[in-house]
Amino acid sequence: MSKWSGERQQLTLFRALPVDDMALRDAQDLMSYPFFSLAKSHRVVPIRFEAGDVSLTVEGVPEHGIATIWDADVLIWAASQIVQARDEGRPTSRLMAATPYEILRFAQRGTGRTEYLALRASLDRLQSTTVQTSIRQAGRRMHRFSWINEWREHVRPDGRSDGIELILPDWFYSGVIDDALVLTLDRTYFQLTGGIERWLYRLVRKHGGRQRNGWRFELRYLHAKSGCLQRYRDFALHLRALAQRQALPGYRLAVERCGTHEWLAFWPGREDELSTDAVEEAVDGVGTSSGDRRRQAREIDGARLGRSPAPNRLEAAPRKGSGLP
Repeated sequence: MSKWSGERQQLTLFRALPVDDMALRDAQDLMSYPFFSLAKSHRVVPIRFEAGDVSLTVEGVPEHGIATIWDADVLIWAASQIVQARDEGRPTSRLMAATPYEILRFAQRGTGRTEYLALRASLDRLQSTTVQTSIRQAGRRMHRFSWINEWREHVRPDGRSDGIELILPDWFYSGVIDDALVLTLDRTYFQLTGGIERWLYRLVRKHGGRQRNGWRFELRYLHAKSGCLQRYRDFALHLRALAQRQALPGYRLAVERCGTHEWLAFWPGREDELSTDAVEEAVDGVGTSSGDRRRQAREIDGARLGRSPAPNRLEAAPRKGSGLP
């Protein structure tokens, strides 16, 4: 008996629900840490991140590379399906079935041959990417898994796809079933075309939420937390450009300077005044303010600029963050 048939026989098939007006849901763990490559180019350099009791290593194979943040759209689709079914009192399962058309439509993509082939490539990267992490493991034990245990396609006699079946890993599925570990995303998320924009929106959504006073991170720590291979200087320029463009739906951004350190501050804003245009080029010196000039007026989470907010302390800098200068 094959591994696929053995695991499949132990699971009940969950047929995907209609995606019309389905809310976008994402797992908070995936929003907080660098699980995905932020580049559309082929990446095989492992992502390594450590901070406090969190340890994370993501590896890909040369043939497919590491799963990208665009590949993660499949996991957002899966999480949204599972939560929707759970809330409606329907049974859920790690074994899911859908048509490529349904997944592509949910992700607001085209449904032609090019998009279909891109979806197949996404499934290959998700299956071949391995993650080793201590997140949600007692006593710093490590859990290793792939984003998709197995996937297979049913093909019609004319060669057209008749549907896809995939098996999710227990680590991901258990996190989605726990309602406290899932957040809703803005429906315009899929319109964000840049990898850093997508990563930053998810991070901001996770940490900023709807807190009136917002949240903030030091830029060098954000660079390590992103897992990207960009130089810190280029990464910082990109974030300044995003702050200047106000590129994230539902949130306001500002890059605050205090001495030699820069901090990204973010808080809920009016969605109708925010742009979702992609920032193609970094811009130097924009979206930046002086902490000294705004000291008397600017507070984030009850702390003056240059101090870690008391209830939301800046996490310790990782010891092995990817892409450190």
